[in-house]
Amino acid sequence: MLGEHHYAIELEWEGDRGEGTASYRSYGRQHAVRAAGKLHPIAGSSDRAFHGDRDRWNPEELVLAALGQCHMLSYLHVAVNHGVVVVGYEDAATALMREDGRGGGRLVEAVLRPRVTVADASMVELAESLHHEASEKCFIAASVNFAVRHEPTTLARAE
Repeated sequence: MLGEHHYAIELEWEGDRGEGTASYRSYGRQHAVRAAGKLHPIAGSSDRAFHGDRDRWNPEELVLAALGQCHMLSYLHVAVNHGVVVVGYEDAATALMREDGRGGGRLVEAVLRPRVTVADASMVELAESLHHEASEKCFIAASVNFAVRHEPTTLARAE
């Protein structure tokens, strides 16, 4: 039997400036995301373009972060299964959101740019090829309805 996993968060709006949502500009978009057992809440807001606080995470960034984390974790697992020793992993991911002209919009693409360092030059080619398998195993990538592309770079550790 396949497993089921349930997740729960708590969300608290922190943006009441004394008049609630009396107008579009009268309230702040600040909020906190918490989960049982987590040490720190995530300080969130909307994107600055939508009157948000640029010092806080916006939902679009959190989706991108989730994609990057999921791919990395899936990739590390796949690397182990194939005998590839990863000694470093970084990513500089981006996402594109398009407004629809009706007050909404959607993410249309994410590009992950993992920079993987492996223990030995003999592993570079195989390591580079593993991103496809990792993408197929990533729960978050399988859950979104927009393209998630990968532009990996793989290096061997300098001796």
